[in-house]
This record gives sequence, structure tokens and C-alpha cells, in this order.
Amino acid sequence: MPVIQWSTDLELDQPVMDDTHREFVECLNRLAEASAGDLPARLDDFIAHTEAHFAQEDRWMEELEFPPIGCHMGEHANVLEVAREVRRRVAAGETQFAQTLAEAMAEWFPHHAQTMDAMLAHFIREKGYTPKKAA
Repeated sequence: MPVIQWSTDLELDQPVMDDTHREFVECLNRLAEASAGDLPARLDDFIAHTEAHFAQEDRWMEELEFPPIGCHMGEHANVLEVAREVRRRVAAGETQFAQTLAEAMAEWFPHHAQTMDAMLAHFIREKGYTPKKAA
């Protein structure tokens, strides 16, 4: 059972951002549904996707000189720090933390998308900026 469902509430009318967010939700659900044997690989996939996702948004914010960049980038950094710590704990055999991470991210992401990312999407439109997907 997915820990989060994609819905129109998460759409920000920014195609690149929306596509990346859909991928995030898919990675998060794959992590939540991983078997014990697949868990390390699914967690690695989630972290790699999240690193690229956040780096992409961070680059846009830098290019745009987005005023609340510090707060937004700080939240990204905190999420990645926790995810990497969970990866270390899973490698040490404490696999229960992966499910805890998935559940916490499913709770965190809608709020982040509907507030911080929505503000960034609005700023992108206001500036006439065309976001590009990271290569």
C-alpha cells in the first residue's frame, strides 16, 4: 500500500517540477514497499533521486536569486542529512528506520510542495523563467 498518493493538490503548474515531484512520490512508495532484500537498493535510489531533485531546485533558486533561498535550501539539506543517516543505520542492520523515513517523508512532502515549492513555482512564473530538468 502506498504511503502517499499523487494528487492534483501536489501539482504546481510547472511541468518540470511536477514531473520531478511525481518521480519523488514513486521513489518514496517503492521505498515504503521494499522487501528486506531490496531495501538498501530502494533507499539508495530514493536518496539519489532526492539529491538530484533538490539540486535541481537549488540551482533554479540560485539562478533566480530567489529571496527565501536559505530557508528552502536548508530544508532540503536537513531532509538529505536524515536520509543519509537512515542509510547508515540500515547498513548497520537497523532496517526499521527506512519505513520510518518513508512515513515521515510522506507526511512532510505535501506540506513542503504546497508551501515552499508553490512559492518557488509562483516566483518562476513571475520571472518568466523556464526551468530545465537536470541532465
